[in-house]
Amino acid sequence: MTAVGSTPLLAVVIPVFNEQAVLPELFARLTAVFDAAPDCTWQALLVDDGSRDTSTALIGAQAARDPRFALLELSRNFGFQAALSAGLAHAQTLAVDAAITMDADLQDPPEIIPQLVGAWRDGADVVRAVRRTRAERGLRGVGFAVFHRLYGRLTDYPIEPNSGTFGLLGRDALDAFNQLPERRRFFPGLRAWIGFRTAAVLYDRQARAAGEPQQTFFRLVRYALDGLLSFSYLPLRLLTFAGLGVSFLGFALGLYFIVKRLLGIETASTGFTTLVTLVLFLGGVQLIGIGVLGEYLGRIYDEVKQRPRYFLKNRRGSPRADDR
Repeated sequence: MTAVGSTPLLAVVIPVFNEQAVLPELFARLTAVFDAAPDCTWQALLVDDGSRDTSTALIGAQAARDPRFALLELSRNFGFQAALSAGLAHAQTLAVDAAITMDADLQDPPEIIPQLVGAWRDGADVVRAVRRTRAERGLRGVGFAVFHRLYGRLTDYPIEPNSGTFGLLGRDALDAFNQLPERRRFFPGLRAWIGFRTAAVLYDRQARAAGEPQQTFFRLVRYALDGLLSFSYLPLRLLTFAGLGVSFLGFALGLYFIVKRLLGIETASTGFTTLVTLVLFLGGVQLIGIGVLGEYLGRIYDEVKQRPRYFLKNRRGSPRADDR
């Protein structure tokens, strides 16, 4: 928390990838929020994640017009989580009192930011924006509903459902979050894992203000897998249980045929169909096991290489704390 009577410095971290259609409205709505809270010093850090449209130029022009906006341009597309990490790392160098994280598509309404700040001022170190409703329909809507319903039950560490990127990290929570070294990141899980005093603000998630979603269904599935595999050993435990179950089934089936042979009830082979079915079943279980182990090993391989999560290509506006 900031000292009593001083003006807090708040950073709004927003990853951006090909969002030219929505950026003008995002600038206008953020500006309105900033103007309505003159008791805070605001800094919007828009992290361009290798956009191929005019997003970079639009952010740069806004930064030139309004010093409360800044562009952090990555050298290529590293992904949403890397861009978010870059913004939070830069917010730490600014010595901010708190950092707000949100998406650029305006499904997270900037007008909720004052409520997040209010909960932080009331003593919370971490403020989660929790969705009461969401605008997605169809396959995406069903996928989100199923994920949030099941995810908290599958992970080893309790993570509250219906929470995404939108939220606030106080200074202590921000410092703790930036110490986490993972390459494969699931932001809601890591935010919950660091602990600290937490508050929740309810809101209704809106439809995109313009343009098409940049997170494809395949990317969302990968993101869900990252979240599950980063915070749960359940897939490995299920393999153990499956192995025990198959072994018990095989033992029971073998004992059954031995007893039948000893009793003279049946002396002939059970046939080719049974053999093929068993081979295919066991082969499928083994391939699934290899796939699950491969997912965990792949993540271990990414971590041990110790490559940087991103490279910063350009920075416009937003001087570092030691530059001022």
